[in-house]
Amino acid sequence: MDDLVIVDCQYDFIDGTLACGHSHEAVKELVDFMNSHEVRALYTSDWHSETNGSFKVNGGIWPVHCVAGTKGAELDPAFTKDVKNPANRPSPKNRFLKGRDDKVEEYSAFHGRNEEGKALGDVASSHVYVGGIASEYCVKETVLSLLASGRTVTVLVKGLGYVSEEDHRKALNELEKMGVVLEGQGQV
Repeated sequence: MDDLVIVDCQYDFIDGTLACGHSHEAVKELVDFMNSHEVRALYTSDWHSETNGSFKVNGGIWPVHCVAGTKGAELDPAFTKDVKNPANRPSPKNRFLKGRDDKVEEYSAFHGRNEEGKALGDVASSHVYVGGIASEYCVKETVLSLLASGRTVTVLVKGLGYVSEEDHRKALNELEKMGVVLEGQGQV
């Protein structure tokens, strides 16, 4: 069975401090994809402390976002209420947390770990669908890590949110040149 890696569909990236374009539509697309395809869902999440070095207040470039245990770090509730298969709803076993080291900017979720200490890169299938937020940062870097590990990757274009539409398109072009299949291109 193929995996669907759902990157950082958290409140702060949807309606919060780093709200991204097309994020609500991306969540709906990913839920619909799960409900109409036989895949195993793997969720990733930024999981920062208040002293994370990526925050502007701590010398970084981003506003405070996805602080562990806050509303901003919560996954979109649609993944719990609208996903038909209970095994594909978020749980500590299928949620991989990243960005927990204050000194490391961790865009890729490849080394994110679940409650059992397993890394996403150790459990993902050989072919992976990927969607989520933001296409130019965490999605792109996660896809690049999956590619580097020898996996085949299909990006669900309609299932992506982005910071900048122009940079989103550049990221998709770059990924396509590297052999990533873009499903639904031209839709966003």
